[in-house]
Amino acid sequence: MILRLALGSLMARALTVGMTVLAIALSVALFLGVEKARTGARASFADTISGTDLIVGARSGSVQLLLYSVFRIGNATNNVTWESYQDIAARPEVDWIVPISLGDSHRQFRVMGTTPGFFDHYRFRGGRSLEVAEGKGLTDLYDAVIGAEVAAALGYAVGDPIVVSHGLASFTDHADQPFRVAGIVARTGTPVDRTVIVSLEAIEAIHVDWRSGAQVPGQTTPVDRIRQMDLTPKAVTAALIGVKSRLQVFGLQRAINDHPEEPLLAILPGVALQELWQIVGVAETALIGVSAMVVVTALLGMMAMIFSSLNERRREMAIWRAMGARPATILGLLVLEAALMAALGAVLGVALLYAGLVVAQPLVDSAFGLWLPVDPPTAREAAVLATVIVAAAVASLLPGLRAYRLSLADGMMVRI
Repeated sequence: MILRLALGSLMARALTVGMTVLAIALSVALFLGVEKARTGARASFADTISGTDLIVGARSGSVQLLLYSVFRIGNATNNVTWESYQDIAARPEVDWIVPISLGDSHRQFRVMGTTPGFFDHYRFRGGRSLEVAEGKGLTDLYDAVIGAEVAAALGYAVGDPIVVSHGLASFTDHADQPFRVAGIVARTGTPVDRTVIVSLEAIEAIHVDWRSGAQVPGQTTPVDRIRQMDLTPKAVTAALIGVKSRLQVFGLQRAINDHPEEPLLAILPGVALQELWQIVGVAETALIGVSAMVVVTALLGMMAMIFSSLNERRREMAIWRAMGARPATILGLLVLEAALMAALGAVLGVALLYAGLVVAQPLVDSAFGLWLPVDPPTAREAAVLATVIVAAAVASLLPGLRAYRLSLADGMMVRI
């Protein structure tokens, strides 16, 4: 009976109720959308590199090693000698190893020297491999494969020339040995998008005439002669390692950390990523707080709407009282109306969210490399929806108590 009365009352005020339900729906969609974006960002962050068991570099901190080897942020404290790299590569536990050489740049984008094995073994987002969307990989000494963001920001296409600059903030270019864009990697949402990839031999080639970080005055070796040289690197910045068995990871990590020839550090990427997320993840807490305040604002608006309608409904409530309705019934009616509005708003909000996800998922993935999961509501999200409904019922108690206290005589008075 009371449910039928509540539904009838809501339908009688369809416009006002509809606007309130829409406000609640939008706030719920925003809150759950932030939650989906948060979990998607966390998953994308954790999957920046996957399938790599260890990252090896000069001894420093695990986060620092992760930052410069994976995210291309900062610089290494030292390099890893080629002899040490070969010693590690020769260990029986190692299934594959990919060297990385950093230090140069191109118009504020980092240049990374590596081997073709980087394209074979680098994985992201749970096992996806790199895909060269245009052109091809590294086949010539002066080939460069660029990330999608580099191509978009600088307007490069396959075949365009690239001149690498020495260091990160240097005005000295390796203009005598220009590269050619051989390929463009499809957008990944990882630091690869902002990287210019060349071969290890190319890094050595452009530094043939350099000593101690500066070019030897008056010395310019012809490119034809450089191509005939032994361009085996003397050192690399870091290396990515895959082991034959996961059971061997910790043993290999300990052996590398105790390397007798030079101080090295081997880290597990997943553990270091979690450490880094604890630092940068503060923003997600602030984002959740802002979206929660939007939900609270919508509930306060609903409470204000109920308050404003009390004056108009005093005669209605007085008639109910005259027909034998108890004050508790009126209180329950207002609480039920609020709960129904919140429930309808929550359902509509979920529908809006998933409709938006279906449309936005491919666009966000192609534009930003952020994968927004279109999964059924999780237990956490269901708890949020239930909390919104309960909070709406609680918020309606204050206007409900006021209606509860209205006397029959007050309700029947004609106000002029």
